[in-house]
Parts: sequence; C-alpha cells; structure tokens
Amino acid sequence: MHLYSTNNPNTRVSFKEAVFNSMPLDNGLYMPVTIPRLDEQFLNNLDRYTLPEIAFKVAKNLIGDDIPDHDLSAIINDAINFLAPVVKLEDNVFVLELFHGPSLAFKDFGARFMSRVMAYFLEKGEKQLDVLVATSGDTGGAVALGFLGVPNTRVTILYPKGKVSEIQELQLTTNGQNIRAIEIEGTFDDCQALVKKAFTDVELNKKFRLTSANSINIARLIPQAFYYFNAYAQLLKMDINKVVFSVPSGNFGNIGAGLLAWKMGLPVHHFIAATNVNDTVPEFLKTGKYHAKPSVATLSNAMDVGNPSNWVRISDLFKEDSKQLNQLISGYSYDDGETLNAIKTIHERNNYIACPHTAIGWKALKDWQNENKVEQVAGIFLSTAHPCKFPDVYSENLFNKIELPNQIQELVKKDKNYVTLGLSFGGFKEYLLGNE
Repeated sequence: MHLYSTNNPNTRVSFKEAVFNSMPLDNGLYMPVTIPRLDEQFLNNLDRYTLPEIAFKVAKNLIGDDIPDHDLSAIINDAINFLAPVVKLEDNVFVLELFHGPSLAFKDFGARFMSRVMAYFLEKGEKQLDVLVATSGDTGGAVALGFLGVPNTRVTILYPKGKVSEIQELQLTTNGQNIRAIEIEGTFDDCQALVKKAFTDVELNKKFRLTSANSINIARLIPQAFYYFNAYAQLLKMDINKVVFSVPSGNFGNIGAGLLAWKMGLPVHHFIAATNVNDTVPEFLKTGKYHAKPSVATLSNAMDVGNPSNWVRISDLFKEDSKQLNQLISGYSYDDGETLNAIKTIHERNNYIACPHTAIGWKALKDWQNENKVEQVAGIFLSTAHPCKFPDVYSENLFNKIELPNQIQELVKKDKNYVTLGLSFGGFKEYLLGNE
C-alpha cells in the first residue's frame, strides 16, 4: 500500500511509514494512492460473511502485502472481537450499535486495530513509540484501552477541561501504566492544535518517536470502514439492498470511512452528516463556502469540533467531481434542545435510549426521510456510544432505565490521575521534554 499527502499528491510513503508518522510534515493527511473496488461477487454476497471475514477482505485489498495474510487475520480477530448489530426500530429505520467494544464507543474499532498494527510493526530494540491523542470525549478512552500495556509504547491524551462527561474522564485518567492524561484549559480544537504542532516541532521529533492515534491516522480510518460493509450485510439478510447512512459527525473520520467503503464499491444510496451546532460542514454543503470556526460546547461533546480534520480527506476523495459530493452527502445540524427532544421521542416511540450523538443521527435521518420520499430505502443511523457515558443528559427516571455495563461499575471505583496545562504550546512541549 502506498499513500500520498493531501497537500502533495506526489508524496509516496509505505503503510508502515504512514502509520508511524501519522501526519506528513506538510500538514496534509495521508490517503491511499489506489482505492481498489471490491469484486461484485463479494459485494452481492456480503450476507454470507462474518464481521471478521469482511474486515479481512476490506483490509487486505487496501493494505496489500504490507502485512501477510496470516498476521493480518490474527490482528483483526484480536482487535474486532465484539459485535456491531443492526437493530430495527421501525419500518425503514435501523440503528447500527457500535458501542459493544471495551470502551463502549465506536472508536474501539479504530483504536484496537491501530494499536495492534503498531505493535506488529514495532521491532525489538526500536525507539519507544509516543502516541499523542486529542479527544473530545470517546477517542481517548478507546485509545487508552487499545494501547494499555502494549510494550514499548506510551500514550499521552489531551482532553478539554470540563467538556467531557464524568465517565469519559474516568476512562481517560484511571489507567496508569503507559497511559498519561492531560487536562487542557480550552476546547477540543485547542487540544488538537497542540498535538498537530507537536508533530511538526523539530526538537520534539528528534527527541521522541511521535505518532497520532486520532482519526488523522490512516490506521484509524481503515477499520471504521468494516462496519459499513457489515451493516449492509445484515440488511441483505433481511432482503434489503438499498441504504442511506446517517452518521453523527465531529472530526469527520466516521463518515470519511463510510465514503471510503463507498469508493470500494459498497452500494450506499446516500450519506447524511449529522452534527450539533458546530455546523461547519453542513453550512459548506449548503453554501459551498467552508468557514472553520471556534468549537461550541454541547451535550453531544464528542462532536464539538469547529474545524474537522478529516474534511480534507473527504474533499480529496471528490476532488475530480465536487458536484458528486453534494449529490451523495447531505448535512443537518441541531442544538441541545432539539437533541434532548430527539432522545425523548426515540424513547417514547421505540422504547430505545440513545446517547446525544446517536439522537442527532436519528433526527437527521428522520428529517432526510421526510424531505426525500425515496421508496424501499432503509435508513441506518449510527449509535456511536453507550448512553451510560452521558448521565447528565437524561432525567433521573430515564437514566435509571439504562443498564450499566460491568466495566463502568468497576471504573467508578478508581482514582483519577492527570495534570492540567494551559493553551501554550511551550508549556505542553516543556511537559513532554520534562517527563520522558
């Protein structure tokens, strides 16, 4: 597999180099030189395959011979060892539950796959790998559990003070071992800016072997494509072959993976980018003008991103046909009041409790279906996190109906361990250099 930078199409790096370097020095993002289309026989018979079998086929076609078949299969079977069921709520409305992994969020797919790929490529005697990750909520917890105890690696997680839920913060700050947590007195965008600046700092790169676990890393993007194929496979078993996906979107890695699946031949009718009031992309889709803006704190905190990094990847996918991008993707945005109303309505109609991000995905799907009377099209909205991670969002009565997973019951018994830093890159750099 060869990749190029979105800022320099002439760049050529190997998959291993892209995984470890994470982000080109020119501040672009890595993209595959070739995106292979899967054969029609496989696509038409997806319902005959298990999730690990689908994951292997997708990964093999992208990665090629960079990882031998036996090793790639072992990585996938170890990383993707949980289900992602499609649940029917009503006619033509389904939810894809992506919260059945260890951190109870969809990001387990990317974090677990990536950590195992990095461990596979690390050779004995090599310099310790320092993984830097900014999180608006769920990424940090998934990365922490994905890398916990992985030899010769160290993870430093930056998260915005007061802008993650209590359970999310516990998932970031209670691991110990090779996991460090830094509370930043700012927003997710500030955390992301510090991480990006570290990757281009000469002194830090000379001192440390830095890489990222954010969705800017290509090894996070690839495994997220797996569950789109698997969701379609589950619909085929119900004799449904036409689908629209509604994707709660923050940094736009999730929907980017869906579009990668589409490029590989998955027959998706339409994608819906569902956001909160951080509506940079929905506004672009309506006006054609992209204006990054400071992020605003909301109840759906994992989507509080004002300048989504992965949008450059999506733009790059459609650089030869921008009109097709607008035909394939619609954007919807909602405020906290609409989010709470959506949570209430889903529960009343379907006896289903959705996290705030999931509720936004549902709301966008319903609005799209009302505006586009397309017959025989199943709508799938992605459930990105378990509702127990957001206790402050629900009424006491509704929250008491949520069954707490065992890992959460154990988590609340642990003590937090973190440091607090301001917005200065100098302060962050000093921390890294002073805590080798």
